[in-house]
Amino acid sequence: MKIQENAVVGLTYELKVSKIQDEIESVPFSVEIRDEDDPFYFLFGQSGLPEKFEELLDGKKEGDEFTFSLTKEEAYGEPDDELIITLPKDQFSKERGFTEDMIKEGEFLPLVDENGYSMQAKVLKDLGENLLLDFNHPLVGFDLHFEGTIIEVREATQDELSHGHVHGEHGAHD
Repeated sequence: MKIQENAVVGLTYELKVSKIQDEIESVPFSVEIRDEDDPFYFLFGQSGLPEKFEELLDGKKEGDEFTFSLTKEEAYGEPDDELIITLPKDQFSKERGFTEDMIKEGEFLPLVDENGYSMQAKVLKDLGENLLLDFNHPLVGFDLHFEGTIIEVREATQDELSHGHVHGEHGAHD
């Protein structure tokens, strides 16, 4: 089966990122490896991944290898200053499942929005009674370089289609 709309896709890959600063591109450095022990699965067309990422995988099949890059514009864009927010530190109490180690500068806080969707925020600065948090995607501002292999392509089940994500061994369980 070829990758197409509503297919479940499993892949292994290495993700490297680079950034252009003062018209000079940094050397790409590895930020994530998903291997056979921890493959990445998603529902094609409903993944929330950059559109160009899916476009470059469209039509590939199990066993195909891929190597491609996404510019920051094709990936997650530029940082949005409106997504840098100050929130009261007391919202991140032990009673709400947060530890002192979690609210240190540079850490990512696992959060849930008002609709129940998982999200994260990077702690930029501890301001005493408040925290300065960055809700931008962690890969915002970077060019992304992927190299990997398609390890599985299958039809999504009706449950997966209605829930919008992969179920079973390699996906979420509802």
